[in-house]
Amino acid sequence: MQGHLSSWLVKHGLVHRSLGFDYQGIETLQIKPEEWHSIAVILYVYGYNYLRSQCAYDVAPGGLLASVYHLTRIENGIDQPEEVCIKVFAARITPRIPSVFWVWKSADFPERESYDMLGISYDNHPRLKRILMPESWVGWPLRKDYIAPNFYEIQDAH
Repeated sequence: MQGHLSSWLVKHGLVHRSLGFDYQGIETLQIKPEEWHSIAVILYVYGYNYLRSQCAYDVAPGGLLASVYHLTRIENGIDQPEEVCIKVFAARITPRIPSVFWVWKSADFPERESYDMLGISYDNHPRLKRILMPESWVGWPLRKDYIAPNFYEIQDAH
């Protein structure tokens, strides 16, 4: 089932896949990584001027990684702003997705956190480096196939 935005994207020849609606009735779309930056710019111009959140997750052990963007279209005089959820999937071996930092500046820290925890590289991000883990940390802690290093945590050392 296509929503309002999906129909608009089809009308303008923009490649995507409709994933239906979530439990709140928010339209969810899948965009290919190579199409993401240009579609992000188009969505911004179309009125989706607020990046409410960005997160990432590991779809399945050995499977794809997903970067998720929640966008809101805020206009004057509208009681209920339009929202959309965009999912961009990347291969696990070399996960690369274009950064949308230059479209929505609020993508800065969330994209860095997704890089730090899952290893997704956001192309053209100005400061893509670890934000939570030490620079010397090996691996990506939120991947389902991550093996924790063997060490004692402070609270376990009695």
